[in-house]
Amino acid sequence: MVHYREVPVDEPEAHALLEAYFTERIATFPDPAGYTTTFPDSAAFVPPRGVFVVVDLDDREAVACGGIRRIDAGSSGEVRYEVKHLFVSPDGRGHGLGKALLAELERRAARFGATEAVLDTNDSLTAAGGLYRSTGYSSIEPYNDNPNATHWYAKRLSAVDAPDISG
Repeated sequence: MVHYREVPVDEPEAHALLEAYFTERIATFPDPAGYTTTFPDSAAFVPPRGVFVVVDLDDREAVACGGIRRIDAGSSGEVRYEVKHLFVSPDGRGHGLGKALLAELERRAARFGATEAVLDTNDSLTAAGGLYRSTGYSSIEPYNDNPNATHWYAKRLSAVDAPDISG
């Protein structure tokens, strides 16, 4: 059973997952010395401005995390929410949690009024790029100056695109 919990981004479980995420990214980044670690600002992840979610799976607690935060509107006036720090720990992998969590974050963003979800990633994260493309994200021009990013994606959101899959 998958359970989603909204938590403050600086809560110990969320912080531990983010620490694991950053540790893994540094270890797998093409140039580990060039990876910039920035813990998220908790104020950006308070509803309705954003939300940070921790995922429990069956009897395992805190096996995945991710957040959404509102950013500046797109060039056509889209209400944009950015997906941040989508991470599934090794203990949670192989259960489809990345895809399920992404859909949950999209649903929550749509509930906050988002018409578009955006995200950035690094080409070294091939599974992540595959996930984003397979769930309807399209390549876009950079919308930020994240030094770790090499690729930017966007997806239009609506109530249909963001089903309620919470469990």
